Amino acid sequence: MTSEARQRAEARGRSAERLALLRLVLSGWWPLAQRARTPMGEIDLIMRRGRIVAFVEVKRRADIASAMEAITPMAQGRIVRSAQWWLARHPRYGDYTLRFDVVAVMPRAWPHHIPNAFTA
Repeated sequence: MTSEARQRAEARGRSAERLALLRLVLSGWWPLAQRARTPMGEIDLIMRRGRIVAFVEVKRRADIASAMEAITPMAQGRIVRSAQWWLARHPRYGDYTLRFDVVAVMPRAWPHHIPNAFTA
């Protein structure tokens, strides 16, 4: 992938994350972190609503099925390990209900939030 293509892909990813964040905030979620970097990788969004903390993977794809297929077991493991690392540094959320959500961002459609898309 050329540098220019990589930059375009990065810009599309950031745009999808902004749409996902807007979708979740309008649904009553509060952002704890965006693009949270860990030694294992990055968590797109970490959101809280009440006593729930959701680690959210954002996927920009043509449809929901494609978005879900893009989150392979290897990617799920990376997200879970990243969430564990983040929680170790934010222990006040240790007794919250934790879950792993996906927001699918599709062309000409409102982002689709999939709660509990996978488990640890």
